[in-house]
Amino acid sequence: MGPPGAGKGTHATSVADRFGIPTISTGDMFRAEIASGSDLGNQVNAIVSTGGLVPDELTNQVVAARLAKADAANGWLLDGYPRTLEQVQALDELLAGRGVALDWVILLDVPREEVIKRLIKRATIEGRADDTPEIIDHRQSLYEAQTAPLIAAYDKRGLVIHADASGSIEESNIQVHLGLDAVGLPGQRPIY
Repeated sequence: MGPPGAGKGTHATSVADRFGIPTISTGDMFRAEIASGSDLGNQVNAIVSTGGLVPDELTNQVVAARLAKADAANGWLLDGYPRTLEQVQALDELLAGRGVALDWVILLDVPREEVIKRLIKRATIEGRADDTPEIIDHRQSLYEAQTAPLIAAYDKRGLVIHADASGSIEESNIQVHLGLDAVGLPGQRPIY
């Protein structure tokens, strides 16, 4: 978890590789639908092109379908989900129905000013239409209003691993993996 521009996708790949599990990114799934020109993609594009978030019900359905695939049978890492308290509840119910629970929530701590700077740079490099200054500001406000409260909810459960992700990718990656090492996850060697 973390604000847009915190590096969730970058660090998700590193953590997923460490444990040999798939990264399940709602953003990637929705961008693929948009690129395909499907009805779902057109519906999603109309929402995200203005900085909005895809409705909970639709997002929950897409994630549930993805978690049911064979490659997720032995674990997975969610990137960009859940983003609202309603999505937390839906995920809890889905996992309870399967007899599993979340192990940890990795929180990428990055100041707002830094993520805005990163997103503006990303827009220049990648040419992403959803990274205009107005949309970036809107998404940061949505994060603060809707997603940040999830941190408190997961913190009450003792699931949050805090990682300072305000440095370079390499420095942030070390912080993420040190956080995982600190909770004593078994098996795999650290990746730094």
